[in-house]
Amino acid sequence: MPRWTFIKVQAASIAGSAADYLTTILLVEYFHCWYLLANFLGNLVGGGFLFILSRKWIFRSSKGGVRIQMAKFVLMFAGNLLLSAFGVFVVTHFFRVNYIVSKTIISILLGVSYNYIMQRKFVFT
Repeated sequence: MPRWTFIKVQAASIAGSAADYLTTILLVEYFHCWYLLANFLGNLVGGGFLFILSRKWIFRSSKGGVRIQMAKFVLMFAGNLLLSAFGVFVVTHFFRVNYIVSKTIISILLGVSYNYIMQRKFVFT
């Protein structure tokens, strides 16, 4: 079951990332937003998608109630936002990598490590 859960979390992460990327790219390219602010706002949109998919589809979790899970998810996601912003800034600023490539690298690293572990062990236990 954990392998199937890992695969479902990654699928949900891809869906959340699609919403995240769409938001980020629209804000940077069409609204001329600073890439770090756009990254933050994109993360919020993607996080909302991820919470809904995780609660309803992946973990089918009603234990603890939606408010407790949402509070735990917000804490987990706050860590994700900080790690994402730091990673995107470092890779973009210091390595001169395009913000979309930076965001992709950091999103993959966080998705297969921090986000999966925190959802499985903390948010939806």
